[in-house]
Amino acid sequence: MQNVSIQEKLPFLLKRQILKNEIRNFFLKKNYFEVDTPFMVTSPGEEVHLYPFQTCYETPYGEKKNLYLHTSPEFSMKKILASLHRPIYQFARVWRNGEGGKLHAPEFTMLEWYHPYYSLEELMRETESLLQALLPAKINYNQSCIAFNKPFERLTVNQAFQNYVGVDLLSLPEDPFVLSQAANCSLRNSETWEDLFFRLLMERIEPYIGRDRPTFLTHWPVSQAALAKIDSQDTRVALRFELYAGGLELANAFEELNDPLEQRARFVKDRKKRFLLYPSRPIWQLDESFLASLTSLPPCSGIALGFERLVMLATGAMDIKDILWI
Repeated sequence: MQNVSIQEKLPFLLKRQILKNEIRNFFLKKNYFEVDTPFMVTSPGEEVHLYPFQTCYETPYGEKKNLYLHTSPEFSMKKILASLHRPIYQFARVWRNGEGGKLHAPEFTMLEWYHPYYSLEELMRETESLLQALLPAKINYNQSCIAFNKPFERLTVNQAFQNYVGVDLLSLPEDPFVLSQAANCSLRNSETWEDLFFRLLMERIEPYIGRDRPTFLTHWPVSQAALAKIDSQDTRVALRFELYAGGLELANAFEELNDPLEQRARFVKDRKKRFLLYPSRPIWQLDESFLASLTSLPPCSGIALGFERLVMLATGAMDIKDILWI
């Protein structure tokens, strides 16, 4: 849709409100606290490729301080969880510069929740229960008939590469030439292993998973661990999943790392990489209060789900603009 009035979008927007109310009821029944965290922060996140919006806070005394619109409420929510040790959730407005298209907007809503003492498997079961409570038994979306009344598929990243790319990913070194040869594809100029990994994921795997039922894509290579724990049973992979349905990536989740030394080392490594890739982007201070809070963070799992994409799936909308008020 282009230049569509609010009246024309109203059926989608009403469904958006119904879903938000039902999600709140779901978490209320499970004794979650709904929290609110600041949008403007000193550290917007440490993911290498995300580009934050920058602003400047000027105090009543004329002092100036660089702040950023957060790309995720994760750091703030984990600080709360470290103190509260109770399950929490939030509908958070988040901002990511340089994004746009039918599935992306620079400002959107993230449904994020954390449950102490939950494993990644327990979080998958809870996520499955939430979507089954919200959505009908079957949905026709993006040329797929997706069954939500059946157990969701669980597929490791390595199994996905074996099934759809013909590559045993974990048996190979993280070398772009080796992976390109194994995948029988040409290596692009300056393409890194990570670049090729995500190209193969987007071109050969994502179009085929989550089509007849939603798919949890689990156990990501350790280099893609971000803020996730490493699997003690297989140290080549991290305890992470993404959820796919009807061609949409709906959510990203971790069994959360609570080791401040390991997390600091990952942040430092990611900062070096971000500076090399994007030298003109701003540099912000590490969130030391977040790192300190990890010493009190209980074992837990957490998930970030794109609320607008969930609304798109529920309404049949093919463009994120169709389910935004403005």
